[in-house]
Amino acid sequence: MPMHRSAINQLSALAALFALAAPLASAPAMAADVAAAPVYKAPPPVEEQSPWQIRVRLLGVIPDDGGKVHGVQGSDLDYSSSVVPELDITYYFTKNWAAELILGVTPHDIDGAGTISNLGKIGEVWLLPPTLTLQYHFTDFGAFKPYIGAGINYTFFFDQKAAAADALDVKDTFGWALQVGFDYMLDEHWGINVDLKKLFLQPDFDVTVAGQKLTGKADLDPWIVGLGVTYRF
Repeated sequence: MPMHRSAINQLSALAALFALAAPLASAPAMAADVAAAPVYKAPPPVEEQSPWQIRVRLLGVIPDDGGKVHGVQGSDLDYSSSVVPELDITYYFTKNWAAELILGVTPHDIDGAGTISNLGKIGEVWLLPPTLTLQYHFTDFGAFKPYIGAGINYTFFFDQKAAAADALDVKDTFGWALQVGFDYMLDEHWGINVDLKKLFLQPDFDVTVAGQKLTGKADLDPWIVGLGVTYRF
């Protein structure tokens, strides 16, 4: 009987020892599991592109020849073309929709044509034609970014000088504008721009020839062809 109790006591001691050792044996495995757990890293903040963009272009301004002096049968008008620098500013409301304002000045001669071709150069005038267009930009072609636009123009005529006429006064006027073009972006900021606009512009004018005061309409309707550099802030 004493030996039986001794065996029981030994078994109890071994069980207690095993109970104490089991948590210690599992601790390294738990530590390894904790160490192996992935550490969450927040993604870097995405910098939104500025909505502002500017372009510097060289423009060819090519008016349609046409017009008339009221009361002079068969009268017509011709206009010279010009090449001038131009600045435009664009603001993007979304990645697709933007508004563009173009700023520049352009000089033109006005010549008689038709039955008044004998007058030659009637006069010369400078134009300031600020044009605001609403554009849609296509964004599915990588670096090639075409766009279309339509808008309104208001043209100021200044520094007007008469030649064959005694006096010349071309009136400031509103007009409409259509636009198509593209940017080819070289990187995030810089690109090459090609742009074509059609302005529908038909100002009235007063002219005095040989002391006779007359009125008329100049059908300018110029094409504006631009090539330039784009910078997106």
